[in-house]
Amino acid sequence: MGTPVNKKLRAIPAVEKVLQQLGPMDLPRPVLVVLVRRELAVLRKSKAIPDHDTILASLRSAIVRLQRSRVQPVINGTGVIVHTNLGRAVLPKAAQEALQAISSQFNTLEYDLTTGERGSRATYLEHNLAVLCGAEAATVVNNCAAALVLILHHFTSGAGKHVIINRGELVQIGGGFRIPEILEASGAVLREVGTTNKTSIGDYAKAISKETALILKVHRSNFFMSGFTESPDTSEIASVAHKRKIAFVEDLGSGAVVRTDKYPGCEHEPTPSEVLKQGVDLVCFSGDKLLGGPQAGIIAGSTKLVSALKRNPLFRALRCDKLILSALEATVDLYLSGDEASIPNFAMLQTNKTHLLARAQKMIDQLKGLPLTIAVGKGQSQIGGGTLPRSAVPSVTIEIIPQQLSVPEFATRLRLPKAGLPLIGYVSHGRFRLDLRTVFVKQDAQVVEAIRNACND
Repeated sequence: MGTPVNKKLRAIPAVEKVLQQLGPMDLPRPVLVVLVRRELAVLRKSKAIPDHDTILASLRSAIVRLQRSRVQPVINGTGVIVHTNLGRAVLPKAAQEALQAISSQFNTLEYDLTTGERGSRATYLEHNLAVLCGAEAATVVNNCAAALVLILHHFTSGAGKHVIINRGELVQIGGGFRIPEILEASGAVLREVGTTNKTSIGDYAKAISKETALILKVHRSNFFMSGFTESPDTSEIASVAHKRKIAFVEDLGSGAVVRTDKYPGCEHEPTPSEVLKQGVDLVCFSGDKLLGGPQAGIIAGSTKLVSALKRNPLFRALRCDKLILSALEATVDLYLSGDEASIPNFAMLQTNKTHLLARAQKMIDQLKGLPLTIAVGKGQSQIGGGTLPRSAVPSVTIEIIPQQLSVPEFATRLRLPKAGLPLIGYVSHGRFRLDLRTVFVKQDAQVVEAIRNACND
């Protein structure tokens, strides 16, 4: 007679039998096998074994969770233009076409067509980035944090290890990354100056010693301070750094290369060209925030320093591949050609409220007869991505109160549709809201269909 333990284990179905009963699944078979084995192994350790149907239902849920974890397109109705969780900047059409062309064929990543021999990677892009930034030279790595690590590693590789930084700039950015931890990971020793809210130029001057490697100024990302505050201008810090022959680096983060204050509701964001003119030796910023390109960390400044960074052994580990380089080339060329309007970030900012109102009313008319209370509302779009935290762009929303289910359940149905793209909005004041500034015109029909399906599910 079998023991109770053996009876329990016999109640757990075999992997192959489970796979047959699950039927066709949109995952490779080896992935399904591993997932099923892992879930059944958990059951073997449990005190009680559920019935067969419950086991299958649990496995199906685990499979669906894995499928949903794929990177996939969504409709962004949040009103956040550079939404970190939703992939940040949407690439311009020219960058999309460049990706298609380069990814589907052999290419000249490191080949010189003139000589027929091996060439340098990113020559064209580096030249054009320098022009765009008003710099002597420029280069690119895989993100802005990598750019900062590379810069710090270079400057702290000698006798000087101290990096002078304003205490009010030791921020934490998205995903729990903290500037002090990034700096220390590079081997730097932080030399904090001033207080959280007030730092003078004298604080910087007093902190400089023979152990100082550089002075660093960091973008505060997604917060700002107001009231009883003081912080020296970039030009003042540059003057002190140059007098003491110390390198001065500024991490701009956001990647604005045009005037942002010309757009309604937007504050001014310093550009690389502006800060380099104020005496900064090197500047770094993101490629996939306000610049509107792919994820990248762009470094611009003096030829001597940029060349030194490219000789650093870390540079090879942090460099970009053919896809990033080609998409960034196309994006930078749009700016240099004066075609800023082709960058989706700025196209969304330029859309006027009259156009948004007309779209909202058309969609509402198409949704008549559904069990919804639906109306046009006012919104405040955000730039997002840790940029322009004080900016709020007037926008138009569609506001929905479902009559036959709760607002959170309605939002869940839109987020997890049985067909079509997930539709992401937000819940506020007891209603579901879609900000149309971040919904592309070509997606309007999909939005209407998604809302209909959510009501009829």
